[in-house]
Amino acid sequence: MKRWFSPLLVVAALGSTAALAQELPQVDIYKSPTCDCCGKWIEHMRKAGFKVEAHVVTDVPGNRKKLGMPDKYGSCHTSKVAGYLLEGHVPAADVHRLLKEKPKAVGLASPGMPPGSPGMDIPNAPPYDVLLVQTDGTSKVFAKH
Repeated sequence: MKRWFSPLLVVAALGSTAALAQELPQVDIYKSPTCDCCGKWIEHMRKAGFKVEAHVVTDVPGNRKKLGMPDKYGSCHTSKVAGYLLEGHVPAADVHRLLKEKPKAVGLASPGMPPGSPGMDIPNAPPYDVLLVQTDGTSKVFAKH
């Protein structure tokens, strides 16, 4: 008897993020050459199965504006994934949810550099919100952490 297994079921069973990365869109991060926390966020995203390509920019705010993320949501880096923008240290789980739900939006933002967010890990971190940035520049809470 032939058995057929879905690649995603096999990935889930094996826990392989490498195989899952083939299914996920690439994340392009635009970051300063001196930011260490951005590298930690990249590691977080790769562990969650994303392929990440880093692009070094000298003008992070100018690049954010060029990409289309309103400056009021600014952080230390801006990323693109599947037509959405990610501002700052957005958790991979929120990106997975964004890609699954596909809302009409600019993307997600974790404004500033919230302690406790991926790449900004500290013990006993205070809670923070990830915002869904709407196409009109307003936002609403997408996730609480």
